[in-house]
Amino acid sequence: MDPNPPSKPAFFALRAPRASFWLQLACCAVVIWSLTHGGVSLSPEAGATAAAAAPPAAVSPPNPAPASVTPAPAATPLSPGLSSTDVTVRRNDTLDAIFRRLRLDLADLATLRALPGVRAALDRLMPGESLHFSYRDTALYGLERRVSDTQLLHVTRDAGGGLTAELVTSPLETRQRTVRGQIDSSLFEAVEAAGAHDQTAVALADIFGWDIDFVLDVRQGDSFVVTYSEVCRDGVYLHDGPILAAEFVNQGKAYRAVRYSDPDGGAHYYTPDGKSLHKAFLRAPVEFTRVSSRFNSARRHPILNLIRAHKGVDYAAPQGTPVRAAGDGRVRYAGPKGGYGNVIELEHSASVVTVYGHLSRFAHGIHVGTHVTQGYVIGYVGMTGLATGPHLHYEYRVNGVFKNPQTVSLPGASPIEARWREDFLEKSAPLLASLELQPGAMLVAR
Repeated sequence: MDPNPPSKPAFFALRAPRASFWLQLACCAVVIWSLTHGGVSLSPEAGATAAAAAPPAAVSPPNPAPASVTPAPAATPLSPGLSSTDVTVRRNDTLDAIFRRLRLDLADLATLRALPGVRAALDRLMPGESLHFSYRDTALYGLERRVSDTQLLHVTRDAGGGLTAELVTSPLETRQRTVRGQIDSSLFEAVEAAGAHDQTAVALADIFGWDIDFVLDVRQGDSFVVTYSEVCRDGVYLHDGPILAAEFVNQGKAYRAVRYSDPDGGAHYYTPDGKSLHKAFLRAPVEFTRVSSRFNSARRHPILNLIRAHKGVDYAAPQGTPVRAAGDGRVRYAGPKGGYGNVIELEHSASVVTVYGHLSRFAHGIHVGTHVTQGYVIGYVGMTGLATGPHLHYEYRVNGVFKNPQTVSLPGASPIEARWREDFLEKSAPLLASLELQPGAMLVAR
């Protein structure tokens, strides 16, 4: 055995603690004892030094909240003891339920409901809207709700401790804009790329929908120019207003429209020479779908595998898509009928009947004898009867003869009244001229 074995590595060596170590430990113990007993207060610098020197203290986990208690929304401190929070209204929410979630005094809710005009402004909450609350402990100190685009309900607690409410009115501004674009894939994408929004795309399709089938007729390269109003409040954009003038070029053919409000208060769209764009029938009774089967006198039926004339147009659409009446009329049949499945037949005159087949269900109140107006929802897309997928089968019959709904000539509405023609020409001229200008903001009106 080696009489002089090698020494152990340094990290195995045991050393006696130095006097300085014990001195530092004693100082830390004194400081911690003084802090916990209120005997010493530290400056931020000294506190940071002591925290670095002291070992971390063990923290006990908080007791879990009872399962029946819903956590209140995070609140933002306003002033000592006063907090605020924004609450998003849920489906089927009530003010009572919101007060309970916030743990607010229900006596304040009763007082709030008793204020003149407040109950009507708060009882019908809309899912997704935001309410602003300020409170101290369980006492309500303030509430704000946007009642309309122009009115804000403002509730506060006064110096005497009572609640008061007022409707604050903010005037709207309208800003006229002109945008232009070209169709690459869809009308929605083209309108958004031009700087407008979905409601303008839908309005554009509605205006020209009697002349252009936006399901079947629109092609890549079609273009549009739209002059419309933007609605703002305090300089902040709210939504697109009505289209004032528009042009749509479809497969090389230009269509123009201008909005005219007559002295009686009616607003309609006309061609530049005063002819109404409104037709007695819509080209398509469903919006922005695709045509899965066209009018064809020699089509092979996909289920029966027989050559059978297809005497209407099939619009493929998701289950439940609303189906609208193509024109004013009366329901002459609503129920199941063979291969049509659930079907509605509308009688529009002594000669014209439209048919809507394969419906999943009928709209509320639709039965034989019901009178409907153009655009009214009468049912919903389905796949009842002989159908391989959800779609609407639509027919247009004149004196019992099947016509192609996509090409049949539709009767128009009356032109501008002679007594208003001069006023129409004067007001429409600058709007039509705006279609020739470069896009952008044009003017602001209050």
